[in-house]
Amino acid sequence: MLQVCLNGPRGSADGARVPLTPRAMAESAARAVAAGATDLHVHPKSPCGHDSLSPRVLAPTLEAIRARVPVPVGVTTGAWAEPDAAARLERVRSWAGLPELPDHASVNWHEQGAEEIAATLIGLGVGVEAGIWSGTDGAARFAVSPLGPRVLRVLAEVTDTSADTAEDTARTLLSGLGSAHGRPVLLHGEDGGAWPVLRLAGRLGLATRIGLEDTLLLPDGQQARSNAQLVTEALARYRPRS
Repeated sequence: MLQVCLNGPRGSADGARVPLTPRAMAESAARAVAAGATDLHVHPKSPCGHDSLSPRVLAPTLEAIRARVPVPVGVTTGAWAEPDAAARLERVRSWAGLPELPDHASVNWHEQGAEEIAATLIGLGVGVEAGIWSGTDGAARFAVSPLGPRVLRVLAEVTDTSADTAEDTARTLLSGLGSAHGRPVLLHGEDGGAWPVLRLAGRLGLATRIGLEDTLLLPDGQQARSNAQLVTEALARYRPRS
């Protein structure tokens, strides 16, 4: 599986290529899927361009993207979108009133309230991507979580941005995850570590992701023009298993 991460917490300062509106996200998603992406991860944005968990922001984003692509669509529940854990949980609970829900949502296991948010998502019928970041206690928390066997997949997220060390950090993270409760693992890096970790995922036969959330650069260091271009470059270096 090759997931495309359309925008992440990036904003207008990162350039017009980063999609921030539902229409722009849908267009970028359509082109990325046409290039070969098989799954989507997106950060819905408020009108001022900030990540939002509000159902009033989530609903039009999902509607616009699903009108253009047939692949699963996932969203974030990151603490930066709503720093207060109780308020973040209430935001996610409020998704129950939406006409349609995301196929999956990422939950960062090192963040306060992760277990409650994951349980709420599972109760809503939304798949959980358990985000396990390097350099955190996420792997240790996940190892003893009763929800571990029930998540959709594990996101092994390498936060080491050095091209020289990210692969070693990735291997350490995977070792710490152990069996990951038997769940599929998606391995990815960010910024300088994005391409080395993607190539490692290919060698290990793991799912991976690429997109403007993870990197603004092509493997040769040039600026990427779009998510579709990043997907094309990724597929030239890694063929995801079906």
